[in-house]
Amino acid sequence: MFKFLKDEKGQGAAEYMLLIGGALAIVLIALFIYTTYMNSAKGVLQGNADVSNVRSKTTNWAGLP
Repeated sequence: MFKFLKDEKGQGAAEYMLLIGGALAIVLIALFIYTTYMNSAKGVLQGNADVSNVRSKTTNWAGLP
């Protein structure tokens, strides 16, 4: 009568689903933290301005004796 309680045929699939769900949750949390960090650092990270600043300083060295 209680044979269905001993049946473990779907147990492996359920464990894989829980494992994938946990990994997905960790990835989503890390992605949220990363995007929050990058959005807050947007004013600090100015790649184009930094590159042009370095280039202008190196071209000024060419005129030195």
